[in-house]
Amino acid sequence: MGDPASVHVIVGRSRARIVLSGEIDADIGADLHEATAAAEESRLPVEIDAHHVTFMDSSGVAFLARLASRSPHPVRVLRAPPTVRFLLEVTRIGDLLEIVDEDPGFDLDEDGPHAAPALAPVPGDDTA
Repeated sequence: MGDPASVHVIVGRSRARIVLSGEIDADIGADLHEATAAAEESRLPVEIDAHHVTFMDSSGVAFLARLASRSPHPVRVLRAPPTVRFLLEVTRIGDLLEIVDEDPGFDLDEDGPHAAPALAPVPGDDTA
């Protein structure tokens, strides 16, 4: 069994960030769809923090392509590991995205973050 996946959306002052970790595959398709909706709802530029992604299948590639094709702003992928970079190159989805090696930091609203709720179950939480 691989690394458990998680998807989180954080909306800041100037952009929305989707943080992905673990195995990004069909099992979390609904979470990816919810993250897309939350990011689009913000009407801000979107960036994907992929630093902790350990695996990605076509579901993850489709998620990135959907974001890139629907966003009025360039979508940035931050700190993509080699496996994700390979997929982006082979599928040519990387041509639709801005790939950034460094994390530029994140500005939150003065009132604090406006984070969407965790989209993946929290271990030990039986309410999900």
